[in-house]
Amino acid sequence: MQFYSTRTRSIKASLEEAVFKSLPADNGLYMPESIPTLSSSFLDTIENRSFNDIAVEVGHTLLAEDLSRRDMEEIVERSFSFDAPVVEITPDTHVLELFHGPSMAFKDFGARFMAALMSHYLVRSQKEIKILVATSGDTGGAVAQGFYKVPGISVTILYPSGKVSDIQEKQLTTLGHNITALEVDGTFDDCQRLVKEAFLDQELNSTYNLASANSINIARLIPQSFYYFSAYAQTKHLGKPVVFSVPSGNFGNLSAGILAYRMGLPVEHFVAATNRNNVVPRYLESSAYAPLPSIETISNAMDVGSPSNFVRLTRFFEDDWQETRKLISGYYFDDEQTKASMRQVFEQTHYVMCPHTAVAYEGLQKYRTESGQDFTGIFLATAHPAKFLDLVEGTLETPIFIPERLKNLLSLDKNAIPLKPRFQDFKAYLLG
Repeated sequence: MQFYSTRTRSIKASLEEAVFKSLPADNGLYMPESIPTLSSSFLDTIENRSFNDIAVEVGHTLLAEDLSRRDMEEIVERSFSFDAPVVEITPDTHVLELFHGPSMAFKDFGARFMAALMSHYLVRSQKEIKILVATSGDTGGAVAQGFYKVPGISVTILYPSGKVSDIQEKQLTTLGHNITALEVDGTFDDCQRLVKEAFLDQELNSTYNLASANSINIARLIPQSFYYFSAYAQTKHLGKPVVFSVPSGNFGNLSAGILAYRMGLPVEHFVAATNRNNVVPRYLESSAYAPLPSIETISNAMDVGSPSNFVRLTRFFEDDWQETRKLISGYYFDDEQTKASMRQVFEQTHYVMCPHTAVAYEGLQKYRTESGQDFTGIFLATAHPAKFLDLVEGTLETPIFIPERLKNLLSLDKNAIPLKPRFQDFKAYLLG
């Protein structure tokens, strides 16, 4: 499989090059040159397959030129020892729970697959690499867990000071060994900008083999497509069209859903649900894309004012606004609407949602009202609600269950290095 740059189509890379370089030299993003479709026999029998069986079939179909089926089986087996169950909320509304991995967030799928894929190549090449990753909350914990003690890899995580939950912060600042956390005095957009500048800096790239574990890396995006297929498999027996509502910040998750759609997954529609950082819903309304400084909200992992994956999202539609909005509707919600949704669902069904999940639920309900269609709605639960303990318990006015693995984190000491959001400071730290 060849991957091309979204900025310069003639710039191409193999899978291995795209994974380890992360970004093309022109600061675009890597996209697959062609997208194969899955066989009708696979989709006809998908309900009989396990998550890992689905992952192997989808991954091998896409990357058969680079990895043998046995390679893909080994990578999938190393990546996924957890499932992605679909839970019924009402007969026509279901939630896809993506928080059953080690860090209890959906980003475990991408981070662990990427770690296994990199390890597969590093065993052959004996290279050492330095991974740089910006996080608005859950990416950092998932990457820290996924790459912890992986030979030949060191990880530096940048996160915005005071803008992640206590448990999220502990997940990325307490492991040590090959994991280092930098606490940036700024926003997630600042963290993301520092990482991007590092990949374009000649001195840093001549000193280190740099790679990114953010969703700018194509190896993060591909495995996220797997759970869309799995969700379809679990609801296929209902016999209705499927609509996915995706809580969106950097738009890697929704882009992965569109990748699944392009590979043949039968999806009726997608909903891009955001908080007040609503640059993509505004684009879908008006065709004008106008990034803005990020706004702090209670759904902090979605506080992104300039989403990196927007260019990937629109490229799936050849940058055609009309075609994009045929398949995707965008809605945005403020903090009070988010809290009201959390309370409503809990009071009616006893289901506990994190704020990001609540945004996706609201997006699904709004699309259902506006479209007037009959469908199976699936909204994505991207993190365990206990990762936002104070907010969730304060909103619901009741204690919630805390998994043991999260409870144990609270007693650990944070270890992070403070950093100003200046590239020269970040570069000096890396070179020091």
